Amino acid sequence: MSNEVNSRKVAVIGTGFVGSSSAVALMESGLFSEMVLIDADKNRAEGEVLDISHGLPFARPMKIIAGDYDDIVDAAIIVVTAGAGQKPGETRLDLVKKNVKIFQSIIPEIAKRDCKGILVIVANPVDILTYVAKKLSGFPENRVFGSGTTLDSARLKYLLGEHLGVDARSVHAWIIGEHGDSEIAAWSSANVSGVPISDFCEMRGFLEHDDHMKRIAEDVKNSAYEIIEKKKATYYGVAMAVRRICEAIVRDEKSILPVSSIQHGNYGISDVSLSMPAIVGKNGIEKLIPIQLDEKEQEELRTSARALKEVLDGLDL
Repeated sequence: MSNEVNSRKVAVIGTGFVGSSSAVALMESGLFSEMVLIDADKNRAEGEVLDISHGLPFARPMKIIAGDYDDIVDAAIIVVTAGAGQKPGETRLDLVKKNVKIFQSIIPEIAKRDCKGILVIVANPVDILTYVAKKLSGFPENRVFGSGTTLDSARLKYLLGEHLGVDARSVHAWIIGEHGDSEIAAWSSANVSGVPISDFCEMRGFLEHDDHMKRIAEDVKNSAYEIIEKKKATYYGVAMAVRRICEAIVRDEKSILPVSSIQHGNYGISDVSLSMPAIVGKNGIEKLIPIQLDEKEQEELRTSARALKEVLDGLDL
């Protein structure tokens, strides 16, 4: 077992809907030549490996195995999706105790093998579990972060693009804070290719833009609930977010992504993990980006942090 990191190797822990969808997205990305899938139900992992491998002739050569923790020591990225899923009517925070317990069996296995890769936490509630993973692994903070509001921000860009009749990739807007009910749409820094969002709205003939923005932010916040209500689970969007995060790491892109990491005093928030835009590259998180927030947004961010802190304080870590 070598501790040298193989930059072409990824591991996915948990092969439920999110894990297996992420594995497909990663296989199709062409970023990796090796992938290890791990699940408490080994049969399930083996089934996913077979199913995904049958698509390799349509993609690029790759070695995909169902393995155990010894097989991931040299993985550049370890994606952790294992955990109970969110049921209809359940909030992400309702999942806390079940999933912290699952993490208490997974993360020490990774830590005791002294894996040198980056831990990307995807299971919900992602902010709490990112904090838990950091504490249980003892890894440096740059190497443990959560997918956070990467998907929420994509949902926001998508809805704004639809609303404004513009390519979603030209929309620059962030959802920050908790990946969940207390998340914040950071409107003060939102723009379309440098044009402030309110100006762009007016240019498009939307004069009631405050109402529109409020509705869009609500739609983003509730979209997971809506998807879960309609199809029982959400997995494709987050799988694409996982692929995007892995791409930024493997290609050392230094992309700015709103991932969840432990805060140290920004806006008066400390010792809690939540999402803020960060530079992501081959070493994981390189630096948090202090985006412009007005007083109200800063206060909402602190409220979001308090909600998460309360949950953390109730855990036996």
